[in-house]
Amino acid sequence: MNFILDLLGLNNLNFNETLWVLFGTLGQLIFFSRWIIQWFSSEKSKTSIIPVAFWWCSLFGGLITLIYAHHIESFPFMLAQAIGIIVYSRNLFLIYRRQSK
Repeated sequence: MNFILDLLGLNNLNFNETLWVLFGTLGQLIFFSRWIIQWFSSEKSKTSIIPVAFWWCSLFGGLITLIYAHHIESFPFMLAQAIGIIVYSRNLFLIYRRQSK
């Protein structure tokens, strides 16, 4: 087990650092799940579609990942997530504005 933790760079983390890594990993898992949702939705409808859940997973995963990127002080990571969050929010806004008409 220590070999795997060493390989991943996780062997010498304290409790607080471990929580942050778990938090960041959760964000990445939520962010990744959007592709599974999109794939299953497209298979179900037999055409390529992007469901609303894709944008919600993008937004929540992006927000969690942005918080983690801020914690590790990675400006490029924060910039990428912040720009993505604008796009995801705008898509959700457009979807819900169209539905309310």
